[in-house]
Amino acid sequence: MNPAGALLRLKAVTKRFGGLAALTGVSCEVARGQIVGIIGPNGAGKTTLFNVITGALPATSGEIVLDGQDILDLPPHRIVRRGIARTFQNIRLFASMTVWEHLLVAQPHRDSGIERVLPILADRLARSRAEGVLSFLGLGAVRNRPATSLPYGLQRKVEIARALTLAPKLLLLDEPVGGMNQDEAKEIRTLLIELRGRGVTILLIEHDMPFVMNLCEYLYVLDFGVLIAQGEPASIRRDARVLDAYLGTQD
Repeated sequence: MNPAGALLRLKAVTKRFGGLAALTGVSCEVARGQIVGIIGPNGAGKTTLFNVITGALPATSGEIVLDGQDILDLPPHRIVRRGIARTFQNIRLFASMTVWEHLLVAQPHRDSGIERVLPILADRLARSRAEGVLSFLGLGAVRNRPATSLPYGLQRKVEIARALTLAPKLLLLDEPVGGMNQDEAKEIRTLLIELRGRGVTILLIEHDMPFVMNLCEYLYVLDFGVLIAQGEPASIRRDARVLDAYLGTQD
């Protein structure tokens, strides 16, 4: 990984909950235009790392830099404005909202002079963005259905769609194919590759090792909040520390 090309860079990030260290001195970077994965056993600190990056949890110490700007102490809404959007391990959709409404409700968090000064134009732009995302993810046929009434795989796609309406520089995906069948996972893989081709950098957490190994260009491995390995998938497959901590337990 080349620091000069890093969109996101973490240096010695630590997160403590009282006497418990959830993350200890984690340093990593995500190169612009890549798909990077974070793997490790349950409880390794992967989702905690996402929460710290997005400001949902304050880091105890360390540095987090996005596109050359320090975001460590920013609140979540300002981090979104800087260009980070995310999905969650557990689907978070509103039972009372349609798919279309989910895509519109996310967008007022964008920081734009047009949206403040010309709200009618801003509304048109928001609808245009939502239409584009619906088309890209193939959700047009279910746009007016309650999002929580959809099959599980489509609900996952709605979460991704909602994040994409923010036009992120960096998309964080927490187990994007968790619970999906092989065909659904294959479709998500194709979508993520196309997103990268459109200039979106992706950082993902995932337990599906075939999915990760066939998609990600670079991997970081966490265990008990400590970064134990990093490298291209081929090298991670052979790393004795990773095999002992994690991959040795995979099917």
